[in-house]
Amino acid sequence: MNVIVGVADCQVTDDPANVLVTYALGSCVGVAIYDPVAKVGGMLHFMLPSGSADAVQNGKSPFMFADSGIPLLFRSAYEKGAQKGRLRVKVAGGSQIMDAEGVFNIGQRNCLAMKKIFWKAGVIVHAEDTGGSKPRTMRLEMGTGRVFIKSPDASEEKEL
Repeated sequence: MNVIVGVADCQVTDDPANVLVTYALGSCVGVAIYDPVAKVGGMLHFMLPSGSADAVQNGKSPFMFADSGIPLLFRSAYEKGAQKGRLRVKVAGGSQIMDAEGVFNIGQRNCLAMKKIFWKAGVIVHAEDTGGSKPRTMRLEMGTGRVFIKSPDASEEKEL
């Protein structure tokens, strides 16, 4: 069963029948994690590198931001039995869409913020498909832990 991970959203599951899917990763970044022993996985679709503390307190989703969403994704997976050392981490997105001149560089800033968070936490990224100028769809099969990426110009998905 497909479980949609919307923009500024996160889903964590241990149901092998689930497939976590997020669409339209432009400058946003999708983070997929999977523990092959505990069979726990999750996906986050964040929009911006960081948010102020009052933005989250004032009703903005903590999953909107890398600095609050990434730790929550990992904590939720740990609560279901995942262990940091076993997690397979795959990321996609961070494109430069609608900002051809690179004025804001949101995609690049999102990727840098994510990598800084991972580096500080000692998390290894096992595969990535980031940057460029195309949107992507990301899919995590919970039964296998496999992650697939599809872009509009590709005829088929590719495994990440």
